[in-house]
Amino acid sequence: MAEQVAETNVATQDLSVLVITLLKGVLYHDDNELLWNSLLRLQARVRDYVSLLGLELVLDDAEGHAFLRSRPESVDDSPAKVPRLVARRSLSFPVSLLLALLRKKLAEFDASGGETRLVLSRDEIVELLRVFLPENSNEAKLVDTVDTHITKIVDLGFLRQLKSGGGSTGKQAAMYEVRRILKSFVDAQWLADFDLRLASYQAVLEGESGGTDDE
Repeated sequence: MAEQVAETNVATQDLSVLVITLLKGVLYHDDNELLWNSLLRLQARVRDYVSLLGLELVLDDAEGHAFLRSRPESVDDSPAKVPRLVARRSLSFPVSLLLALLRKKLAEFDASGGETRLVLSRDEIVELLRVFLPENSNEAKLVDTVDTHITKIVDLGFLRQLKSGGGSTGKQAAMYEVRRILKSFVDAQWLADFDLRLASYQAVLEGESGGTDDE
């Protein structure tokens, strides 16, 4: 009996740690294997718990990440709706486009069957957007603008800046890992239609190139 009570107390403590961790952000298998294994073991209880907060657990065991998101409003049919705990984030058009380009790059990388981690330099990320801008775009302004977008995407958790290996320094040498959680936010169907939208995207960016970007 005492052993059962102890096991229950441990499971309850693990559940609390899991929920708090997920409320803070994304849980990655590679970052905390012990906590990840606890999540796999207790995921049913985690789902039940967070549902009381109007949230749902998204767990991708193959990609090794898990996070919480608000349940669709249509699912919440209770008389008193739970206030939204995870706020919606409004992204600027260039940030949304860069996320889509990174997602496409990730799909191409996966298709190559090589390494599991896609790492891009800051200059490579700049080049992703360059092709959508007029040839006479101001180079310094372009680079500064992309730096701002990269910082935003790092804050969102879709890019992770890697530590310098001790070689050249500065922004030009910065390297970023494209986090695989991006696949959960930009799905395959959206990506399949991406090429059809490129012409309209380019037109919008060309129109914005003469002004300033609002973030």
